[in-house]
Amino acid sequence: MTATLSAPTSAPTRTRPRRTWVGALIGVALVVLAAASLFIGVSDVSPRALVEGGADSDAAFLLVASRIPRTVAVLLVGASLGIAGLILQMLVRNKFVEPGTTGVTEFATLGMLVAIVLWPGMAMMGKMGIAALFGLIGTWVFMRVIRAVPVRQLVLVPLVGIMLGGIVGAVTTFFAYRLDLLQSLSQWAQGSFATIMAGRYEYVWVAGVMVVVAWIAADRFSVIGLGEDFATNLGLDYRRVVGIGMVVVAVITAAVLVTAGMIPFLGLVVPNIVSLIIGDNVRRSIPWVAGLGALFVIACDILARVIRFPYEIPLSVIVGVIGAGLFLWLLLRKGSRAH
Repeated sequence: MTATLSAPTSAPTRTRPRRTWVGALIGVALVVLAAASLFIGVSDVSPRALVEGGADSDAAFLLVASRIPRTVAVLLVGASLGIAGLILQMLVRNKFVEPGTTGVTEFATLGMLVAIVLWPGMAMMGKMGIAALFGLIGTWVFMRVIRAVPVRQLVLVPLVGIMLGGIVGAVTTFFAYRLDLLQSLSQWAQGSFATIMAGRYEYVWVAGVMVVVAWIAADRFSVIGLGEDFATNLGLDYRRVVGIGMVVVAVITAAVLVTAGMIPFLGLVVPNIVSLIIGDNVRRSIPWVAGLGALFVIACDILARVIRFPYEIPLSVIVGVIGAGLFLWLLLRKGSRAH
């Protein structure tokens, strides 16, 4: 990777008891919000309704068919997107990139459009595979572009990715408009879990498998984050590890896209917040990123359901507003030190 991109910073000095308390707080909050998520909605799925109605009641049916799948999907999406952002930041050696700021999400959406046009009867798993392939191409294109562009400032790298994503998104929108497929494409343009039910969320488990792959290769990603020359000198197959990382990012992006749509900024802000707490060691960061990412998304999903109850705001709106604010804070915090 070019020398213009900053290497991962060293772990900040933090006492172990403080990290332990923060981790415990995240875990408790995650359990509490996940439990609350099961009982929030228009239909009455309260503990009282479950006890009074029994296993054959409408409340029990909704709990199993809708609320549990939705909560599981939210947790998996939050955890996996956070990991995707972490891995991508290691590959590019830049703290301000994630699938939504590198064009990877837009490439995956283009793949979905191609699948709809050329193979309209294809199963969703096949469409996800094509979206993952296009996401992989998008990751490769972004990495090639930043190698070629003489970027000298840390904060300009995601701007290059945003411009690349804007171009691909415009092309996708143009062809969707010409082919009268804008409505079909719009279901992935905004992130939402409103339609999640049993049988319609299982693809996101593939993203969970990619989290396990990232965990297995965590030490290698940490070394990759120190640069190609350093990794090669240690005897690491740099291209192979980068390829694994690209596949992890592309598959997670595609699985989340077909399940819940686009969710911005999550893969950017969560790894950066974790970096401030425990540093940049990937193996140590993965549980924190997964937990905080799941907590962030489930909190935003609950807000999306209760702000205009009984109506539901798209999750991407809530995540976008909060994530954009955190992104600006990170830019202002680190921008003056980027070089």
